[in-house]
Amino acid sequence: MSAPVEQHDPETQHLASREVDWRDFREHLATADKDGSRRWIYAKQPAGQWYRWRTWMSWVLIGTMFTGPFVRINGNPLLMFNIVERRFSILGHIFWPEDGIIFAVAMLTFFAGIMVFTSAFGRLWCGWTCPQTIMMEMVFRKLEYLIEGDAHQQRALAAAPWTLQKAARKLFKHAVFFALSFLIGNTLLSYIIGSDQLLHIIRDDPLNHLTGLGFMVLFTLVFYAIFARFREQACTFICPYGRFQSALLDENTMVVAYDHKRGEKRAPWKRDQRLELRLAEAKGDCVDCHQCVSVCPTGIDIRNGVQMECVNCTACIDACDSVMDKIGRPRGLIRYASLNGIEHGQPLRYTNRMKLYTVILSGLITLFAFLVLTRADVQAIFLRAPGALFQQAAEGRISNLYTVKIINKTHGTLPIQFRLEGIEGKVVTLGAQDFIVPGDKLAQTSVLVEIDPKLLPRATTPLSIGVYANNKHIETVKTAFIGPGH
Repeated sequence: MSAPVEQHDPETQHLASREVDWRDFREHLATADKDGSRRWIYAKQPAGQWYRWRTWMSWVLIGTMFTGPFVRINGNPLLMFNIVERRFSILGHIFWPEDGIIFAVAMLTFFAGIMVFTSAFGRLWCGWTCPQTIMMEMVFRKLEYLIEGDAHQQRALAAAPWTLQKAARKLFKHAVFFALSFLIGNTLLSYIIGSDQLLHIIRDDPLNHLTGLGFMVLFTLVFYAIFARFREQACTFICPYGRFQSALLDENTMVVAYDHKRGEKRAPWKRDQRLELRLAEAKGDCVDCHQCVSVCPTGIDIRNGVQMECVNCTACIDACDSVMDKIGRPRGLIRYASLNGIEHGQPLRYTNRMKLYTVILSGLITLFAFLVLTRADVQAIFLRAPGALFQQAAEGRISNLYTVKIINKTHGTLPIQFRLEGIEGKVVTLGAQDFIVPGDKLAQTSVLVEIDPKLLPRATTPLSIGVYANNKHIETVKTAFIGPGH
């Protein structure tokens, strides 16, 4: 039998002093005392196979986040959400406000996907792909370990009196945090205004771009506050997903769970203790070392069961597995499992509720695909010029002035022509003789529609105008023509 788990570890001693608080864990959050004051979490640095897999996944997602606005597909950003210009780029395809129905269906699809995913796999999103968790645990927390040391060293530093060395270390850490927050803020800003505009602001005089600079500073301060101060409270207090999941989880959902049937009754593993004697005393595999608590970034004890604060980060799995290796017991005392799997040994089931969610999700995905595939390449908007009445030309024809907006959703340049349909007359494009709309751009012009008054039976006549690109009909726009009437 290998060596027992050491009980003099500083983390264990600190956590043991909080044993009374564990008994009423349902009464208050792990990050707050009973009087509501903040309890700072000093999470021990995890180590193990699950942590390595999460680290690899995090680097892929972090790389995607920082390169997304700068990667170009067909000349457009991989991802851009330009709210100011109401122009969005997803995988190199430009979307406009007129594609709002597509975004609405996309959001419904996203939330339906969360319902299906959460009902089957719990908060796997939070622990593996949530930007808050990834940046906090895989970037800021690792930098903190590098600068201040592991949890017990951080706790000792916080309790130590202020000295020049302590002040320098704290100042350096927060300077690094602020600089990284500034980098994240710039990246987020590039998602909104585009990477080209961001680089232009950086190179130009900041006084010429006070709005962009203001947003950049705001984003920096928000991210700095989240990662330097709020931390896990962003998950437990601000994010609604932890509370939302309680309506989706059931006994068949896969969660990070403690096998209480195998682990109880908890008792320390004594040196040279034989397994047969331990089993005869009805003691379980849990040696009550509190390592699962010491590594938890939200400060909970997973042995208390499913809790809203658990983000399924798997740190407790790695910690428990390492202890099981030391005492020669099988891994998996804490593992991914369903409550039915723990209680009754049942495998994961595809329940009727999951089936219903899947049907809804499939329908939304089908609708989304249909809307994207049938989206018109060119969209025209005809509006009567505000405050303009009809005019009568020298030849006797009646004219109306219209403002035209053409959205070219293709990547190529399109020459646009307009023709009346169902009535004789002509459409004159004002300004340049040829109305050219660049690829993935919105262009605006004014047109004059002239019609013989003999063809206008009423003061307001419905009008159909054909929109052509390279003499190919692409759309018919309905509007109204104002005349003198008879």
